[in-house]
Amino acid sequence: MKKISTVKITQTAMISAVALVLSYIEMSLPDMPFVLPGMKLGLSNIATMFALSAMSLPSALVVCVVKAVFALLMRGFTAFLMSLCGGVLSVIAMYLVMKLKSVGYVGVGVSGAFCHNLGQILVAFMFTDSTVFAYFSVLGLASVVTGTVTALAVYLILPKVLSIGLYKS
Repeated sequence: MKKISTVKITQTAMISAVALVLSYIEMSLPDMPFVLPGMKLGLSNIATMFALSAMSLPSALVVCVVKAVFALLMRGFTAFLMSLCGGVLSVIAMYLVMKLKSVGYVGVGVSGAFCHNLGQILVAFMFTDSTVFAYFSVLGLASVVTGTVTALAVYLILPKVLSIGLYKS
């Protein structure tokens, strides 16, 4: 069994804390009139994508689980399931897309946002019926915007954090 270093655990905990702060900030923002129910910018996904880029797949998955537990505590079991399923599907998609060296941050971010929405729709389907899939077309389009915002944030933040030596990409 591979030993996990204290540094790696601390780094993952720091990124998880950032994800929780971003999630709380987003939860505190007032609803915008042009935004449909369930649509969010996904600010905490900046931390998840950062963990995947700067650390590893397991670290990014830990951040997802921490965010899901936060959703459980703040919004209940359904939010937990949606966060967990959407987050895990998103991280796996981003990981696979990152392996394609020809795809940049925006491609990674959009694929992650798209799969996050897909995971949430699949959970919603468990509690409703197939009409929920009609909403996926709207969320799919929104994921282009949200994934691009997430990707641009990581694109701007990652080099600066890497330059101070806290993480190695």
